[in-house]
Amino acid sequence: MRILIIQTAFLGDVILASPVWAELHRLFPDGKIDVMVRKGNENLVEHTPYINKVIIWNKQKGKYLNLLRLAFQLRKEKYDIVINLQRFAASGFLTWFSRGKERIGFDKNPFAFSYHKKINHQVGNGQHEVERNLSLIVHHGAFQRRRPELHFLPQHEEHVRSYKNRPYICLAPTSVWFTKQLPAKKWVELIRSYPNDKTIYLLGAPSDQKACEEILHEAGHPDAISLCGKLNLIESALLMRDAEMNFVNDSAPLHLASSMNAPVTAFFCSTIPEFGFGPLSDQSIIKQNEESLDCRPCGLHGYKECPKGHFKCGEISIY
Repeated sequence: MRILIIQTAFLGDVILASPVWAELHRLFPDGKIDVMVRKGNENLVEHTPYINKVIIWNKQKGKYLNLLRLAFQLRKEKYDIVINLQRFAASGFLTWFSRGKERIGFDKNPFAFSYHKKINHQVGNGQHEVERNLSLIVHHGAFQRRRPELHFLPQHEEHVRSYKNRPYICLAPTSVWFTKQLPAKKWVELIRSYPNDKTIYLLGAPSDQKACEEILHEAGHPDAISLCGKLNLIESALLMRDAEMNFVNDSAPLHLASSMNAPVTAFFCSTIPEFGFGPLSDQSIIKQNEESLDCRPCGLHGYKECPKGHFKCGEISIY
């Protein structure tokens, strides 16, 4: 049995796709499972012991030339099952061109006509993204709900060990989208609410360093430290796993916490939990503006700035 799963969207989407390959491994323990991701997300998958091969699509350089090259590569693999978790034309084209014996995906994909099985895709009805993804393989006997999972190597755990000398909390203040990001003044307020002897780690990519340094400077906490760029995604997840609490936006760190069943407080600004991207940890808290705002939610993915100019949805009580 040869199986391909396509998920070339963002970091969080890959994490929330992990229950699909975990379930397929349970159902077909001797099957060869390949996963396709966009370049930059491969480290989320490459240490999974039952993944046969990680196929990488470089979208940043020669995007469509690489797409065509991958299409012919997939066709040569002669997959028994091809599962497309996305609704965009490029992934639909790859699914169709693969000539997989069983092609599965969501009905909103432009290439859904080529699927042997297509599943209705709905957002906003409270169904979690994990459940949406697993609905594609329920007919094979998959469970309908399962927590995301990430696999790691001993050296990943060793790298973060020195940060765990005493109790700590983690904050992930940034997001790709401005309207998904709790305002900086709120992160400052949150840091100041903790005593000076509490260790506070700020997590993020190298590009988040400036924003986090500004928050730290304003907060003035003596034991708050930025780890932006110092940990990769797997190491960040391992640090979050043993934190007293993790404070995150509706963004990838939220799903890192879910994958480790780490305690998490998630701030939802312009988006809402009903979209299906909420926390799955046993200890989860959701915080959002409880005021009735007729402009919220303003979109599924967020915006670079508030469309109304006031960003009232970011006025969330941290307590």
